[in-house]
Amino acid sequence: MQFKDLKAQYLALKPDIDQAIQSVLNSSAFILGNPVAELEEQLASYARRRHCITCASGSDALLLALIALDIGPGDAVFVPDFTYVATAGAASLLGAAVILVDIDPRTFNLSPEALESAIQRVLREGRLQPKAVIPVDLFGLPADYPRLLPLAEKYGLAIIEDGAQGFGGRIHQRPACSFGELSITSFFPAKPLGCYGDGGAIFVNDSELDQRLRSLRAHGRSPFDKYDCLETGINSRLDTLQAAVLVPKLRAFVSSELDAVDAIARQYSQRLGEAVVTPRIPDGYRSSWAQYTIALRNQAERDRVRAVLAGHQIPTMIYYPKGLHQQKAFQHPSDWPDALFPHTVTASQTVLSLPIHPYMQEKDAAEVADIIVESLSRED
Repeated sequence: MQFKDLKAQYLALKPDIDQAIQSVLNSSAFILGNPVAELEEQLASYARRRHCITCASGSDALLLALIALDIGPGDAVFVPDFTYVATAGAASLLGAAVILVDIDPRTFNLSPEALESAIQRVLREGRLQPKAVIPVDLFGLPADYPRLLPLAEKYGLAIIEDGAQGFGGRIHQRPACSFGELSITSFFPAKPLGCYGDGGAIFVNDSELDQRLRSLRAHGRSPFDKYDCLETGINSRLDTLQAAVLVPKLRAFVSSELDAVDAIARQYSQRLGEAVVTPRIPDGYRSSWAQYTIALRNQAERDRVRAVLAGHQIPTMIYYPKGLHQQKAFQHPSDWPDALFPHTVTASQTVLSLPIHPYMQEKDAAEVADIIVESLSRED
């Protein structure tokens, strides 16, 4: 059993993907060829944004978004403590202060209450200017934007939606990557919409931001003269081959894959019942199921269940075994005691992600769930 079966996906989409790749080879337009513009138009339409700017990775998308907002030294950028390092790393690279925030234990997403406490703490200290917050759509579930958006407006913060895992999710009829001043996603192969290497995208409605981001992804050059540099940028363009792969994959993603992965998630939740804590999807939300993540009672139980599954050749993953506050790059012992992040600490000790992808058979999901339930009943 595969955790993410990219080969099965390729075989299902092989004719269209092979044709798209061959077209690029025939054209030899390997950088910013026509498929890049085609993909950007389709992504913007899907996310209900006016503009989409593709780039070389999700990490670069975060960095470019922060540069476009003029984030730098003296600025405070608020980031959930329970996420991958890239979310915080982009702000750190620009010299901004990363302010870590605990999560909602029910969804694993950024807690609005903890965010407001962190903002007020920074304001009381008076050393930093609160500038932006980067909510993460963790495991495919959009963050609590109905509460985060007015909170950000209250304190004058820009929102950058980190939809690296969330692309395809929704809150009512509003899609992920449509929230905040800017939003980003990643096309890393294991993401809900993945390419065959690294890739990313930024979504905006503001036309001036769109033009600036297009310049920044190409060293900051003028749109009229490639040898006229307007500001310092980076080299971060999505390769034409990756865009060509993503165009047919986006069609399949919209037409069938989201529904297919939903069916697997339902199968898991029904069979696991109350044996474990299954993912909570708030009313009106849809997850794109980047991961199906359960929570066990404690770390020892999590490790036992994981070992039982491994004995049946079933792969699992732990996202994430540490909060950012526990990692060397962000450790400031006087600022980040575990007591400030109780829900992150608990999650890091109890979460376990199970195999899930659109080409998984329901019988395989049933097997995984039944093994978990049986192993827990034996322990009881």
